[in-house]
Parts: sequence; structure tokens; C-alpha cells
Amino acid sequence: MTTTRVTFQIAENPPGRLDKALSRDVPEAATLSRTRLARLIDQGAVLIDGQVASDPKAKVAEGAQVEITIQQAEDSHIGPEDIPLDVVFEDDDLIVVNKPAGMVVHPAPGSPNGTLVNALLHHCGDDLSGVGGVKRPGIVHRIDKETSGLLVVAKSDAAHQGLADQFAKHTVERYYRAICFGVPDANDPRLRGVKGANFESGNILRITTQLARHKTDRQRQAVLFQGGRHAVTRVRIVQPFGTPHVATLVECWLETGRTHQIRVHMAHAGHGLIGDPVYGGRRKLAAKSLPQPALDAIQAFPRQALHAAVLGFVHPVSGDSLRFEAPLPEDMRALLAVMGQG
Repeated sequence: MTTTRVTFQIAENPPGRLDKALSRDVPEAATLSRTRLARLIDQGAVLIDGQVASDPKAKVAEGAQVEITIQQAEDSHIGPEDIPLDVVFEDDDLIVVNKPAGMVVHPAPGSPNGTLVNALLHHCGDDLSGVGGVKRPGIVHRIDKETSGLLVVAKSDAAHQGLADQFAKHTVERYYRAICFGVPDANDPRLRGVKGANFESGNILRITTQLARHKTDRQRQAVLFQGGRHAVTRVRIVQPFGTPHVATLVECWLETGRTHQIRVHMAHAGHGLIGDPVYGGRRKLAAKSLPQPALDAIQAFPRQALHAAVLGFVHPVSGDSLRFEAPLPEDMRALLAVMGQG
């Protein structure tokens, strides 16, 4: 197996942990993330002054000589599959795709193949330089199987580390389009009584809670106000439908990115997404609020009406600011069209 050796010296005032010191001082051209460095320490691939380093928490002295042996990236155990992809942008370091509803992002029990990762392994082929020592695409964020829209995926370790940092710092721009029940309007007195919900200028609904896995239903997320993980969603009305208004096209954007965040937050606010099978996407609407074809289409909509429409971030290698938009998919456009005929 082909190997590469990276050698360098620990600079002055090193951090108190070996993995942090290596991450700070390793040559940028090596494109080794702190996570990858910790794995290399665990594999016995890091020498400090000629001795194998085994503890990522160990202290290291200024001036210590470091030698890291890196094996060529191995092939992933996940198989490539020739599945069509809607590629919005691609270069040597990353790829942005517009994922269709119904596609799982990563193989898991119950979804071993037919995933976005399978498709990317086929599409990218030898262009993958390897993430974490394996020739695989680096998944830094996900959207639910039945949510459509934009995803960025790393093709190199450097891109994976840079993108992961941006997601961790919540600096990535993410806007979604959704169709919800009711109208999340500041004039609705009911919303003023919803804990965690308040309105900002411009009639922007801000939902702030903690989120954690539901205690009894492991497929759901639950709203908490103690424990869990901090989550903030903002919601803007784009267009209401019906007489009286019974459904709304909204724009949602994330300050944080938690599992099911928009879906569970909108349900918590009493404006669950049309078609959402987990958080109550079925409601009986007033018979004359919309034409019967629209009411039928709402009841029959087969998935949560949610689309990741805008994705913006700084390219982790070039430093360029990138921003992408994906139009609404056909099923959501058709639903809006029939609702707008009233």
C-alpha cells in the first residue's frame, strides 16, 4: 500500500493536547483534520521525537519533531451505484447537489443502497481524494429522506474540515420553502401564547427551544426547554391560501441545524407542514376554504412539503463566497398551483 510521510516541528506555545498541537502545526498541504489526526494517533502512525504517540490528550513540547505516516486512501465499503444526480456545482474539493424527495443521504439499516452516497461514489469515481483515509464523500449535513433540495458534500479532507467548521459555527446560509397549515402571523393571538415563539420586526416568527429525541418514539424529535440542544428557526410568510387562509407558503431559515428542526418547530407553533407523516401533516380543512381539488391535493400530498431552496457558504479551500438556489420541485409547484385556483 502506498504511504506518504509528513514531517514538521511543533511551534512555540503549543496547545495542551497533542491532537490540538498537531492540528495547529501540521502543514496545510497535508489537509489533515483534527479528527483524522486523532485517528492516525490511534493507529500508531504518529511519531514524536522518534517515539510512537498513543494519547491524543498528551502534552507535547515546543520543538518536538513530528513524523506522520499516511496510507493512501482505501476504497469505501459502500458500493457505487449509477443513480442520476442533479449536480448544481462541482470542483476538485466539493459538490453541491439538488437531492430529490425520496432519496436517503447515507446508507443505514433499512436503507443499505440507493442513497446519495452510493450515487456520489459512482459519479465522483477517482476524483475523491479521501475523507478520513477512505475514498468516500464527506457528509457534513443532511436533509430528511422526503425533503428535497440542496446539499454540499466534501470530496477532500480539507473541504470536509472547512465545511464542518462552518456548520458547527452556524455560518452557513440555509433557506427552506415549506407549505404549512394556517398562517404564522403576528396578529394571531394564539401564537403569542406558544412558549418559545415570538415575533421580530417584519412579521418574522422566531421559534427558540431545545430539541431532543422523543422519550418513547425514537423516530421523532421533541421540544424541550431544559436539556437537549439549542435550536432556532425563523419563518416568513410568502403567500397564504384559502378563504379564510388555511395554508401558507413560508420561507424558513435556520440559525441552528438539528434533526427535523423545521418540521418539529412548525408543529410546535401549531403550523405543521402539509403531508408530514410524523408531526401531524393531516388536517381536515373547512369544506369551502379552498376548491375541492385543492383540498383533495392537500390530503393526498405524500411527503412533508419542505424544500431546501438556498445554500450559501465560503468555499473551504478557495475562500470564495458561494450561494446556490434550487427551484421548488414539481410536486410542491403543482400543489401551490391547485391551491391558487380559488
